[in-house]
Amino acid sequence: MTIYLEHFGLREAPFRITPHTEFFFSGANRGATLEALLYAITAGEGLVKVTGEVGSGKTMLCRVLMERLPATVETIYLAVPSLSRDEMLAAIAGDLGIDTTGANTTKLVRSLQEKLIEMHANGKQVVALIDEAHAMPLATLEEIRLLSNLETNKEKLLQVVLFGQPELDEHLSLPNMRQLKERITHAFTLGPLPPTDVKDYLGFRLRAAGYHGPDLFGQEALSIITEASEGLTRRINIYADKTLLAAFAAGTHTVTADHARAAVSDTRIVLARKNSQRPLAIAAGVALAAGVAIGFLLGKGSDPPSAPPAVAAAPASKAVEAAPSPAPAPAPAPTIVAPPAKPVPAPTTQPAPQARVAAAPAPVPVASKPVSSSSPAPAPTTPAAAPPLSDAINARLAAGREMLAASGSRYGVQLMVTDARERAYLESYLVEAARALNPDSIYLFPAGTRDSPRIGVIHASYADRNEATVALNALPPALKQFRPYVRPLDGLREDVARHERK
Repeated sequence: MTIYLEHFGLREAPFRITPHTEFFFSGANRGATLEALLYAITAGEGLVKVTGEVGSGKTMLCRVLMERLPATVETIYLAVPSLSRDEMLAAIAGDLGIDTTGANTTKLVRSLQEKLIEMHANGKQVVALIDEAHAMPLATLEEIRLLSNLETNKEKLLQVVLFGQPELDEHLSLPNMRQLKERITHAFTLGPLPPTDVKDYLGFRLRAAGYHGPDLFGQEALSIITEASEGLTRRINIYADKTLLAAFAAGTHTVTADHARAAVSDTRIVLARKNSQRPLAIAAGVALAAGVAIGFLLGKGSDPPSAPPAVAAAPASKAVEAAPSPAPAPAPAPTIVAPPAKPVPAPTTQPAPQARVAAAPAPVPVASKPVSSSSPAPAPTTPAAAPPLSDAINARLAAGREMLAASGSRYGVQLMVTDARERAYLESYLVEAARALNPDSIYLFPAGTRDSPRIGVIHASYADRNEATVALNALPPALKQFRPYVRPLDGLREDVARHERK
């Protein structure tokens, strides 16, 4: 439990970055988009697209949509867009209970069509919700068009909703994607929250978490969070969470602008889409004091750390670099340096809140296209590289490569895929997964593209699909939130080799 909950009279953490559907905010056109999606699917409109920046709430919208669809609609959720064409077909078929053992592409499509016709005759609609569709290989994306050809004389047998970043629109604009683009009947965009809605968003999340008092965030603190987050809900959650923690560390129920500044300074999410014309004025003394308190509090409630948290002045070189030669900051900014993250194989003594907020000395979640947080630097001519990964993540990536090299024709349970730049989120997920599974059976593998690097999580290696399916069904509910599925390791091995050749 987050340590400030009782202090502020909260039932649960209000600003978690995982998609908790009870915290769905219907303002800023989110509610209207949800209603439009519900109509498009139940009316059998075919192919639908939803785009938005990193952290704008696409996955949350997708989860709420799954909950709100009527019982007559069967949903298939694909959170791993880096699948090959055949792997995507197998994943969809497997979710519908079709035996895919030894099936080739032709047999898969025929079996899928027969199953869809049977479900349609029984009054069932089927919709595939594909998250992170911008990372989908173009050949697999083209297969979506072919799947949309499965239809009766009057209705589509399979509907598809694509959720992705703006890069999805770029892919659909390619000449060879013209036919797919023309089949999209509805297209929605999730923009950042307008500044006037950030206050309502924070108030809604607090009250959904059990808060009953007056507004916690004053106007100046709101302005700081709004400007630093650029209206992206994931960033708002991170800043608001640390702002409350800073106020708690100071022993007050009054959230001030200084607490918000300390949270922004400590988090160091670097902005990508624009450079603010009015830089945040960081009060170094307040940030330093709050940093000491936060660093101390993050260590409470866990096993004694190997070394006490320290506060140090971090030069700009310690922050994430966005250009090959970033200009040095005119003055170092205070930041929190936590003890090195514990290796994944033994995370059970490390509580999830600590892993999420202070998992490593490196900055906590990073924006999708980082730029230097110091004085403005010339825009890079090539895409910025993802920030260095932690030792724990690198260790599991190495274990994943060794497992794939030695596994042969076997099967694994793919648990999830996430943005490789969201290190704190990935490390928090690994800690939670290791509570339920043998840590040595959790492997990571690289995915995505250079512009959109991703990391996948695989559980174990099984001799056949049936054995892997038994393990999949035995997963605890907390690990089923991303719709894990059985994946042939031969195909995964090819994907990893292709990724590493790029």
